[in-house]
Amino acid sequence: MSLFLTVPPNLVQSIRAFRVTELQEEAGRLGQHFLYAHCNAGLTKQQVLGIIAESFRFPKPCGKNFDALRETLTETMFKAGPQTGFVIVLEQLPNTQKFDREARETLLDVFRDAADYWTEKKVPFRVFYSFE
Repeated sequence: MSLFLTVPPNLVQSIRAFRVTELQEEAGRLGQHFLYAHCNAGLTKQQVLGIIAESFRFPKPCGKNFDALRETLTETMFKAGPQTGFVIVLEQLPNTQKFDREARETLLDVFRDAADYWTEKKVPFRVFYSFE
């Protein structure tokens, strides 16, 4: 039985009852990419974006700003060839003076935009996150 039976194919949601290992195993079972970033070491937007870029093995420029990350999550990955789907985990997004609620929401909006982009391509794009 699929872990994603009740989970829409394109969403950004709190990790809640899911465990990272279960999400990773399900991505493998479905032949989808599993991207994981543990973000709590980041204190600023630049550091959090850098952690995500490095963890996902993205080119360095995508760690520079939200637009570059959005571009990498959509156009760049689309141009890389046919995609089977994505399961993404952003664990322990920080809550610091330089990465506050507004920065977290902007980051999640980037992933929501990417989910919308992949919906149009009929490719599953599931993002699960947790806060520090």
